[in-house]
Amino acid sequence: MSAAHLPPADPAVPTAGDPVRDRARGAMLGLAVGDALGAPAENMKPSQIRRRWGRIEGYVEDDPAGTDDTEYAIFSGLLLAAHGSALTVAQVEAAWHQWIADRDEGPFRGAGFSERGTLENLRRGLAAPISAQHRHAWSDGLAMRAAPFGVFAAGRPAEAARLVAIDGTVSHDGEGIYGGRAVAAGVAAAMVALPQGPSTASGPGGAPNTDAVIAAALSVVPEDSWTARSLRRAVGAAQRSRYDPGITQLGTERAVRSAVVVGGYPWTDLAPEAVGLAFGAFAAARGDFSASVLTAVNMGRDADTTAAVAGALAGALCGAAAIPEAWASAIGPARGSCLPSMAGYHVLDIADLLTPQGTCAGTCAGAGAGPGTGLGIGTGVEAGVAAG
Repeated sequence: MSAAHLPPADPAVPTAGDPVRDRARGAMLGLAVGDALGAPAENMKPSQIRRRWGRIEGYVEDDPAGTDDTEYAIFSGLLLAAHGSALTVAQVEAAWHQWIADRDEGPFRGAGFSERGTLENLRRGLAAPISAQHRHAWSDGLAMRAAPFGVFAAGRPAEAARLVAIDGTVSHDGEGIYGGRAVAAGVAAAMVALPQGPSTASGPGGAPNTDAVIAAALSVVPEDSWTARSLRRAVGAAQRSRYDPGITQLGTERAVRSAVVVGGYPWTDLAPEAVGLAFGAFAAARGDFSASVLTAVNMGRDADTTAAVAGALAGALCGAAAIPEAWASAIGPARGSCLPSMAGYHVLDIADLLTPQGTCAGTCAGAGAGPGTGLGIGTGVEAGVAAG
């Protein structure tokens, strides 16, 4: 499974002639950048962020790195590249066993409660969907790894939502599934939406492209769900802020945050809250990459996940070139801090696998990788899940 022998993908490789690949790279690299930017602010209040750093405008650590958000997104991306639209719950469950649950890896570092609960259930011999029946099935652990499904199903939000729900059946239920569906569908829509520009604006602060992304997310979750209500409230607060000529960036962030955050609740990884904050940041920034992720980061709470989701949405909309080079170049291959089996894979490798030229569904079985993959996935996830 290890890709340590592979040279890291180069974010500077020109992709202008391949817009799908450029959007795919933007989504996956945007996820990783948002994750690394937000990690130091995770579980912090905005006031705590301001006291420590003022306003976060870039990396605040000397050695920025992604967290479980990036490594689980890589895991799901590899699994999706191996099976494509034929992905089944049994294959997902087998992959969890093969590459996570059945490995003796020592402390499971940096993972959320939903992943810990799922692993405990799998190790006890429980199978999906029972494996997802734990106290944190509503967490944002599926939303954080949902972007690869939108990349794979570019322009097909319903298919992206269907596939991510299959992945999530092992670890999530209810609102946890809805959060993943909303993110996957949003990324799928962003992959084909027009980039923001003067020619696509509609009225003062209007943004039909970001509106289409938000509409796609809402179309795949129940209208009366907590996820849908939070998403609508956050986006509504962001949109109203555009019409207030005196509002500051801090004022916009406060408006979005107060629209969805459950005051006094100690856990910050609620899927409806995190997804609402991420889409609110995306809407407030009108899809601009830097503004989307920094808005999410500076709102605190589960900042690595909200910034990762906002980064995936904005990256899919704007492409890899919209990500500041200083941020992009800091993202290296996964370190395996949370999932040792993912060490050595770069998110750009996953993006390339999930584009039409790279996806190896149906071709990766056996000893070698499928045509054009550049990764030995045939001896990794595909081999591990084939028995499922």
